[in-house]
Amino acid sequence: MSTIRLIVGLGNPGAEYEKTRHNAGFWLVDELAWKLKAPQLGPEGKFFGEASRVKLDGEDLWLLKPMTFMNLSGQSVGALARFYKIAPEEVLVVHDELDLEPGVAKLKQGGGHGGHNGLKDIIAKLGTPNFWRLRIGIGHPGDRAEVVNFVLKKPRAEEQQEIDDAIGRALAVLPQVIAGDMPGAMKLLHTVAK
Repeated sequence: MSTIRLIVGLGNPGAEYEKTRHNAGFWLVDELAWKLKAPQLGPEGKFFGEASRVKLDGEDLWLLKPMTFMNLSGQSVGALARFYKIAPEEVLVVHDELDLEPGVAKLKQGGGHGGHNGLKDIIAKLGTPNFWRLRIGIGHPGDRAEVVNFVLKKPRAEEQQEIDDAIGRALAVLPQVIAGDMPGAMKLLHTVAK
């Protein structure tokens, strides 16, 4: 049973993207850093992102926000994972998920990238899809041609509230996830009534 040693939040750097749906991963990692009283996520040039290390039960846990823009997220994840010899099974990637409604968060290991360019690049750079994913539902615009526009826009107020609620529930099970109790975490996270 692998513990999690690296939690990556996906998003795009820059004020113009800060509140867009594609940045749901950043939102969760920022909240987690605050909850864990982690040192400020600061620029780490060699990891192409903002990183912070926190001690949990005597073990190092890394928090990472790639600053490469979404499509090159793997450059950042791969660099940190290689440097600290973190196996793909010890990595949790938090990302926005079009196939889940706002208010839903799901945990899974492996699988494809579902068209998510951040995941696609991480799979390529880690050489395997076998890392863990925490999927934060943002809903779907209903038309594939609208997806890019949709993920780079702010959610409506009621959607933002549902996304924030899902992030809150995900944060509540993260101690179990980090400890490697994935079945317990999934049971709690996946059976919450929306």
